[in-house]
Amino acid sequence: MRQSLNGYSRSSKPTMNTEIESFTLQVQEIEVLVSRKAVKTVHLSVYPPDGKVKMSVPSFLGNEAIRNAVILRLSWIRKQQERFRNQARQSKRDMVNGESIYWLGQRYRLNLVESPRSFYVLQDRIGFVDLYCKRDSSAEQREGILYEWYRKQLKTMIPGLLAKWESVIGVHANDWGVKRMKTKWGTCTPEAKRIWLNLELAKKSPNCIEYVVVHELVHLLERHHNARFKSLMTQFMPLWTQYRAELNQAPLADEEWEC
Repeated sequence: MRQSLNGYSRSSKPTMNTEIESFTLQVQEIEVLVSRKAVKTVHLSVYPPDGKVKMSVPSFLGNEAIRNAVILRLSWIRKQQERFRNQARQSKRDMVNGESIYWLGQRYRLNLVESPRSFYVLQDRIGFVDLYCKRDSSAEQREGILYEWYRKQLKTMIPGLLAKWESVIGVHANDWGVKRMKTKWGTCTPEAKRIWLNLELAKKSPNCIEYVVVHELVHLLERHHNARFKSLMTQFMPLWTQYRAELNQAPLADEEWEC
């Protein structure tokens, strides 16, 4: 059940994943999805592709304090939303001959090869990626083949990166995996020491992939994106802001991301 309260649209829900309640808050032209949680600090994020704004706040924080926190960040929010509006977008993939696909930050031409055998991808020519598939395969099936190839390649790369940076940072990830995610390049659960990396990273440059690995490992030392986190990132990877900018400037995927 929803009701309006001074610009707030509120909905209560049973506690789950530490969330106590959520509501939308309108501040000027900005709509913010606010979640009250069992957290100690305020976290505000702007998500592609449309600049949706999401905010997590401590359960004890009052409505006016939340509104003021948004007002203080209005300039930053608008800047992020403008960046997303101006950012290049990948068109939806049709998975046909000659179409552009990306691997490790480089553009390749897709070459479909009819094959009665099991589907697979082969990168053996400069500028081309050969995708072997049945004649009557759909675009979705061909894309599935490509993404399974991406997954295999990333899973070959990541162990070496983890071994390198775990030694440098002085931490160890108990578990890691690769999956498609809508809003994050990577996630870390410090309690379990588990890391997930976005399958879309296969399209990005090696520097970007390495940056995300380091970013998630540093979360094993510092959970939040605070001054200490940034200091640690600079200590271990001095050019991390450059790699982050490169990652954020890369074309967005065609799908509608949701927060």
